[in-house]
This record gives sequence, structure tokens and C-alpha cells, in this order.
Amino acid sequence: MNNKNNTNDSSLTVDINEATQAIKEGRFDDALRLLKITLHDNPDHIDALYLSAVSARYLNLLDESYKYIEQLLIIAPDMARAYQELGHINKAMKNDDKAIAAYRQACELNPALMASWSSLHEFFVKQGNKLAAKHSLEQINKLKSLPSTLLYIDQIMNEGRLGIAEKRCREFLKRNPTHTYGMSQLAEIANRLGYFDDAETLLSKAVEFEPNDGELRMKYAMVLRKKQKFSETMNQVNILCEKFPDNINYQAQRGSELMQNGEHEKAIDLFNDLIKMNPYNFSSFTSRGHAQKTLGKTDEAIESYRSAFNIKPDHGEAFFSLSNLKTYSFTDDEIEIIDKQLNRVDLSLKEKVYFHFALSQALESKGEFNEAFYHLNRGNEIKREQSKYSIERMDNELQAQIDVCDKEFFKTLSDGGYDTKDPIFILGLPRAGSTLIEQILASHSMIDGTLELPNILSLAQSLRGEDIYGKSGKYPKIMSSFTSDQRYQMGKSFIDETMMHRDGAPMFTDKMPNNFRHIGLIHLIMPNAKIIDARRYPLDCCFSMFKQLFAQGQEFSYGLKEAGSYYNSYVKLMNHWDDVLPGKILRVNNEDVIDDLEGQVKRILKFIEVPFEDSCVSFHETKRSVRTASSEQVRQPINKKGMDRWKPYAKHLKPLLETVDNSLLKQEDIDLINS
Repeated sequence: MNNKNNTNDSSLTVDINEATQAIKEGRFDDALRLLKITLHDNPDHIDALYLSAVSARYLNLLDESYKYIEQLLIIAPDMARAYQELGHINKAMKNDDKAIAAYRQACELNPALMASWSSLHEFFVKQGNKLAAKHSLEQINKLKSLPSTLLYIDQIMNEGRLGIAEKRCREFLKRNPTHTYGMSQLAEIANRLGYFDDAETLLSKAVEFEPNDGELRMKYAMVLRKKQKFSETMNQVNILCEKFPDNINYQAQRGSELMQNGEHEKAIDLFNDLIKMNPYNFSSFTSRGHAQKTLGKTDEAIESYRSAFNIKPDHGEAFFSLSNLKTYSFTDDEIEIIDKQLNRVDLSLKEKVYFHFALSQALESKGEFNEAFYHLNRGNEIKREQSKYSIERMDNELQAQIDVCDKEFFKTLSDGGYDTKDPIFILGLPRAGSTLIEQILASHSMIDGTLELPNILSLAQSLRGEDIYGKSGKYPKIMSSFTSDQRYQMGKSFIDETMMHRDGAPMFTDKMPNNFRHIGLIHLIMPNAKIIDARRYPLDCCFSMFKQLFAQGQEFSYGLKEAGSYYNSYVKLMNHWDDVLPGKILRVNNEDVIDDLEGQVKRILKFIEVPFEDSCVSFHETKRSVRTASSEQVRQPINKKGMDRWKPYAKHLKPLLETVDNSLLKQEDIDLINS
């Protein structure tokens, strides 16, 4: 919530309290008079704006009420009660479609808003939408059964007051320790604060108590997904689909999990079935587009994304997904739609981010670089404000690897681990060329290309132990106490768990970029694994990260300063690994691959210890699933299109120049940014 509500002016608090009491007593004229006095000196006061909108609506001053809500949504664009009030206003104005959209948005932001569900139920019954009416009635009955304390907790959680929400929730659960809704609320608080272990434990117990509560199990599945426990996630989603075969949302989630496991053709078939069941389900079109894109069916993906936003023009993900193809050019009409959506006040922050990134790409293709940077920067600003990323915390995390994994560490733990040469780890920074290297290697008859496998990250996370409430946990220090058997079992488990992604070749790639943080762990458990460091020139790499809206994680990419600092820390850590594990890692510069493809291919294959094959040079002809943002580029012959794309934005990049190690940069590039 906005800090402008946090005032020490006791008279202001009295005025708000008096206005609230007047509304409760139906004295809306008195309430509005008091609130106008408050707003005269505090025009952005959230509670005053909200209560003014309510009062004006009850007085049938609908235009005035609408203006208050517009101002409120500018300040608090994700406030659920504001969308609910917008729904009430549109309902009173007989704008049924706008009212339904506002109520839907309110319920998405806060599923505990009884008035919104009741209004939606009323509309759905009138429209004859039986499935939607049934779902809304189930929500109403569920909310009616809840104690008022829990409804209040939902409200303040939505408004960002997590500290108060946690305190109230813990107090409630002390009195009602097996109340599953209360447990799910505390899990959601833990989830928002990044304490995924706590969230998983709470939801696991809650599902045991209420195994037939679909929404509870879905929340559990989503936390498992965040923890990258994908097989367990699929298991929970399969249970949901078996218990609730008519629930389209659960079926759609199964499609997403099939995609996560690389079964994209199966996912497309499932989404086709869902679209037949409900031709207006825009999200099924978008998800189908993602699967089609991954398989290289670009034209079909474009058609799916267009179908999605034709159904729902404010579905920002569809527009962003088109821009994320990197090869799509928006029409003037589509750019007009994007611009129109961004001018709306009743658009959630999530959708705004999608539209800003999409419009930035569209404007860049027209050569309007200043406007493109404005939207790119605005989208990143919103993500940065929502993020809890800390440069200092990340620096400390990477420094801990350097402090623990020194030469003496590896000397002491010399022999051990699982004796396998199967995995090839391609790591580094996002947008550094790892997808290109993976496509080259996956074109070899002896190498399977898989995914950005989460297994090493999950293992590192599990080694932290009780990593909650700001504690750094036991990792990486705990590695010093590994026994030979532990190292063997961890390495073997990695091979066993990743077998599902392979097609029978003797070797396979894992291109999770963030694995560079855990090279010490990889070496301990699989000492013969091959490691390739995909490196790219700092300005190209950092700006490309800043331009990319990642599906999840990579929070260091939401600011030029953050991206530059992360690049520095990455180089520092990679230099350390080269020092303590000489010859272990092959550095491959993206620029070298572009300048001398065949020479670099031979160099890489020699390091991997496999014979040269021409197919690795003609990598763009290889048919396989590619899930990353570079999927379209690696289906084209090698080219220099990705180089120097930062230059048209040079005057905006001083924060990056001031952060990244200038010794890594060309002098003429420094001069260009400074000019």
C-alpha cells in the first residue's frame, strides 16, 4: 500500500474514523463532506479516496464516484477493494461487461471479497453461464463459512500489510490449529515473503486435513512448482484432474505441467480439447501458443496469441508473448490496442508490465528508441518495486562460495562423487548465448538437449536447512562435511532424476544459467561432468537481460545498476572457479562463436570429448523443443543481429556504465555512452 496512509496527524485519523462511522450509519452526505476536507490537504490519501467513492456512489453521484476510483487506482493499482467498488459503479451505470471485468479483477487480487462474488453470481445466472455461476456460488458459500477474522486477514494481505496479517493469522491458528483456510493464509504470507519451505509444510498438512479441497491442493501444487519439485507438482495436479474432471483451470494447469516436463505435443492436444469445451478461454489459447512456440511452430503460435487477445484485449501476456518471439512485427492497429490499454487506470500491475515490454519491442522495431526505452524502463521499474532483490545480499551469497570453496577445500575433499561423464552443464548469465551452445551440442548424435533443469538449484536449496527469517542457512558451509557416500548418492540421484528428460544419447545438456553459483557442488558430486561458461560482452549481455521479461526469477535483471553489479559478481566468481579448479571449465564467448562458428564448434566438441559432426555447424536445421527467449534466434543461421543492440539506447545506459567493471569494456563504447 501507499505510504501516504501512514500519517501521524491524529486529526486526519479522527476525520477518517468519523467518515467511516457516518457511512455505517447511512449519512453519506456527512461522510463525503468530511472526506473532501481530508482530501483537500491529502489528495492521495488511499482510505479517503476509497470512502469518498463509496459515499458518492450511495448518493448516486456516479461520475464523481468514478473519478475518486480513477485517482485511487493510479496510486494503488492492485487494490482489490478499489476494483470491487469500480464494479459497483459500473453495475449502477448498467455497464454490465465492465462491471463483470472489474469484479473478476477484484476476486483475482483478493478471492475473499464476498460482494464481488455475489455480484458475479448474479450476472452469470442472468447470462445463463452455468459453470461460472456454480463456481461463484461455491466461493460465496465457502466465504460465508469463514470466521470474520480470516476475511479481514485476506483484506489486509491484499493491501500489503503482511506483518499485521501474519500476527493475526498466528493468533487465530493458536486457537484453531487445524483450520485449513487459516493455514493456507499463513502459507500465502510465507510464500510472498519468500519462505517457500514454510509454505510447503503448512500446505502439505492442510491438504492432509482436507484432501478434497481443490483450491487448497492447487495452492500446494504451485508452491511445489516454485520450489522446482516438478514431479511432485505433476502428481498433485493429476490428483486434481481426477477428482475434478470438469474443472478447466485444473486441466489447463496439467497442460502447463506437461510443458514443464517437455511433453509439448500432449499439452497442445489438451489445450485443443479445452478450447473446444470453452472457445472463449483466452488463457488456453495463450498456453497453446507457448507450446507451439517451443516446438518451432511459430505461425501457429502467432495465431494462438492473436486469438487470445481478440477474446480479451487487456490480456497483456498474449501481446508480450508475440513480442517475445523476437521476430514478430506488430501492426499499427495492435500498437494502438496496446497503447489504449496502458492508458487505462483499471489495469493491474501484472498486465501493465506485459504491455510496457510489448510496446517497447514494437516501438524499437519502428526505430522510436527513446519511447521504446521509456516503456522498457517503466516495465522494469514496476517489477523492481515488487521485487525484494538486494545487490548486497546477492554479493554476500556469491562471496560465500568463494570463502568456502577455496583450494584447500577441494584438496581436502579430493576424491569422491558419482563417476559419470553424462552431463554437460552450460551455465553463466541469461541472454549470454547458452541456448545457442545448447542447440549446437543437441545437434550432435551423442548428446541430448534437455531443459534448464532445476535439480542442482533444488539440491542447493535443500542443503540450506532452516533457511528462514533472514538466515543464510547451512549451505555452502555444509559441503565441507560431505562424506564420499553422500557425494556419490547426490550425483547418482541427479542422473536418475534427470533421466526422464533424455532420449537415449550417452550425454545430455543442462543449461540452467544460475548453476554457475554452484560449480563447487557440481564438482563434488560429479567430478567428471563437463562445464561450459557461456560468456557475452557486458553491454550486450546486461542490456539484453534488462530487455527481457523473464517468466520467473532473475530479479537482478530489473535494473541497469542491478544487472551491472550481478555481471561483476558473476565474473568474480567464475575467475575464482578457474583458479581453484583449473581446466575444469571451458569459457565460450558468444562473439567468438559468431565470428568463427566452425572453429568454436570444434573447440567445444574437443572439450566434450566427442567427434566432430557437421550437424553441429548447421544447428539451425535441428528440430527440437527450445523453451527459452532465444528459441526463434537459434532456428536461424548464425548472424550478428544480437550484437550492439544497446547502441541506439546508449544515452540511457549511464547507470550500467557506472556499475559494470569498465576494464571489461571497449573504450569507444564508454565514450559513446558518455557522449
